Amino acid sequence: MAWTVAPEPYDSPVAAALWRAYYTEISDRWYLLREGRRTDPEELERGIAAVSGADLAPPGGGLLVARYAGEPAGNAGFRLLGGTTAELTRVFLYAGMRGRGGAALLVRAAEDAARASGATRMVLDTRGDLVEARALYARLGYPETEPHNTDPYAEHWFAKELG
Repeated sequence: MAWTVAPEPYDSPVAAALWRAYYTEISDRWYLLREGRRTDPEELERGIAAVSGADLAPPGGGLLVARYAGEPAGNAGFRLLGGTTAELTRVFLYAGMRGRGGAALLVRAAEDAARASGATRMVLDTRGDLVEARALYARLGYPETEPHNTDPYAEHWFAKELG
């Protein structure tokens, strides 16, 4: 089976389904670890609705969707922060698609797209409990750095020169 990665409008049905899956997973993981429960359904809906993804639209950003055997499998986005720095965000694969090389493919595609938009540096943040994400970023050449934002959920920050 072959992977493909292509730009996707942030407001497409595919992008919306992937955002819902991503947000549900990271929110549930947060609450299960800290409070032993899943996200309250009303809170989940408010959280999903609160982030439109418009910052992932060109020319200030981009959203990429990976497909495996033609079916949507995951996404990654970037947004330009100013100057020549871009921020990697929404790196996600459906659980059944993990372990097949799709995450690295998405990150590299996001790096290429950010570079094509003028970025020479990519930054990102993640939480401590997302150990798989931290391992992925380290494997792809992202060393940990000092914080570049004040996101209340960010616990680890990374950066990479895109060259």
